[in-house]
Amino acid sequence: MTESAMYLELLRDAFQPAREISARRMFGGSGIFSGGVMFALVADGVLYFKADAAGKAAFEAEGLAPFVYHRKAKPVALSYWRAPERLLDDPAELRLWAEHALTAAHRALAKKPGRRAEVSAEKAASARKSAKARK
Repeated sequence: MTESAMYLELLRDAFQPAREISARRMFGGSGIFSGGVMFALVADGVLYFKADAAGKAAFEAEGLAPFVYHRKAKPVALSYWRAPERLLDDPAELRLWAEHALTAAHRALAKKPGRRAEVSAEKAASARKSAKARK
C-alpha cells in the first residue's frame, strides 16, 4: 500500500460514515477530497492539511511548515500545512484536524464565486453515484 493510500484509508476511517473521501493524483502526490473539495495533500509520504488565516496558528504553534514546491527555481508555499505526526495514533484528533481543514477549504472556495457552482455540480454527481452504489 502506498503512503497516499494509507493516509486516504486513515481519513476514510476517521470520517466514516459521515463523509465520502477520495483521492486524485496531483503535485507529484495525491489530493484528498470530500464532496469535491480538496482539504488535504499527501506529498513525499507526508500528510498536509488545508489551513487559512483562522487555522494557520495551530500549525505554527506545533512548529510545522507549509507545503513548498519550486517553480522556476523559486519556492512557492501553498496553504497546506504539515499535519502533526501524532495524529496517526489518535483517530479522534485526526478527525478534528481534518474537519478544520475541510472547513478552511470551504471558506477558501466561498471566496471564489465561479468555483461554487462547479463544486456543487460535482457534489451532486458524487451523491447520485453513491446512491446508485447503495442500491
